[in-house]
Amino acid sequence: MRHPVLAALTLATLFGASAAQAETTVIHRDAPDTVVVDRPASESRTVERRESSDGCSSKTVTKENDLGDRKTVTKESCD
Repeated sequence: MRHPVLAALTLATLFGASAAQAETTVIHRDAPDTVVVDRPASESRTVERRESSDGCSSKTVTKENDLGDRKTVTKESCD
């Protein structure tokens, strides 16, 4: 009687090992797409930086395109 029990345990062990191998999942991921931003060649840009004696500084950027549209952004920071 001991041999049939041993044989059943061996088969159960082998079945469990093969079942664990069958559940392996492989995930392949592609690299993200590259984003390309085209900037118009006819755009002019002016950058102006100022620093004051009290530790504050400012940066002003002005952009103008060939249609005459102008945009100015100023950033200020103080320590």
